[in-house]
Amino acid sequence: MRIDSRQLSAFAAVLREGSFDGAARALHVTPSAVSQRIKGLEERMGRVLVQRSSPCVATPAGQALQRHAQQLQLLEVDVLQPFGLGLPQRQGEPGPPALPLALAVNADSLATWFVPALAAVQAAHPVAFELHVEDQDHSALLLREGRVMAAVTSEPCPVQGCVAEPLGAMRYVAVASPAFVARHFAQGVDAASLAAAPCSVFNARDSLQARFMRRLTRKKLAPPLHRVPGTHGFVHAALHGLGWGMNPQVLVGGLLASGDLVELVPGQHLDVALFWQHWRIESEALRGLTGAVHAAAGAMLVPA
Repeated sequence: MRIDSRQLSAFAAVLREGSFDGAARALHVTPSAVSQRIKGLEERMGRVLVQRSSPCVATPAGQALQRHAQQLQLLEVDVLQPFGLGLPQRQGEPGPPALPLALAVNADSLATWFVPALAAVQAAHPVAFELHVEDQDHSALLLREGRVMAAVTSEPCPVQGCVAEPLGAMRYVAVASPAFVARHFAQGVDAASLAAAPCSVFNARDSLQARFMRRLTRKKLAPPLHRVPGTHGFVHAALHGLGWGMNPQVLVGGLLASGDLVELVPGQHLDVALFWQHWRIESEALRGLTGAVHAAAGAMLVPA
């Protein structure tokens, strides 16, 4: 069975833009035309492929087709590039980016080493990045769902159809303001003081602080928690005495050197090994991105 290319393009655009109207603008057609193409594709496949929500997402049946559509787009760009051609775009009108690359990355990597890799790829290829920020322990799920073509993840086992390559480790240190340490840890850092001192977590999935406390005390503690869902906000929470937390050493090194932050237990750290998982597909842009990611990671991460 052959899939109509216009229907497949409409399907990919709806998921990329998050709505039928957004897809219509990107493809320079009417929302009605997009709707008809999606309806025709769903009838042909015999499945509902798009969940009509805000934003639109692929149904379980549509996830495999979403991945197929993105892979075809990568291959098409490589085939057309020697001829000076790219993705369809009307002359003189704003159109879709030459090549949208959907990636998953954890917030701490995005705030430290990952952006230089994107900049290096942007300089060499006409691409537009769609970044999904997700905890490193869960980002591989987006690969499985077909929503991204590559991810920074802590999972060493490759998702089916993907390659997993080690990048190094992000080193985390437990830090707080000097005043916070004097107030909550005057008698030392132990199970009792850690159970009572406020602690910041990124979100409900953030287990770094719990892992650090278990390593020190061999106990499962439940201190008061602040949820601070932002890398720089997390640092500010520590600076202003809101709570202690695990922060990337590369991000707080200057603040530790100046004395604005101090380590709860000097010399104790957690290393989180990171991996680059990407589709097993021959694409010049994806190869370039992979090389840039390794170079950027090698400059900031520690050996795993």
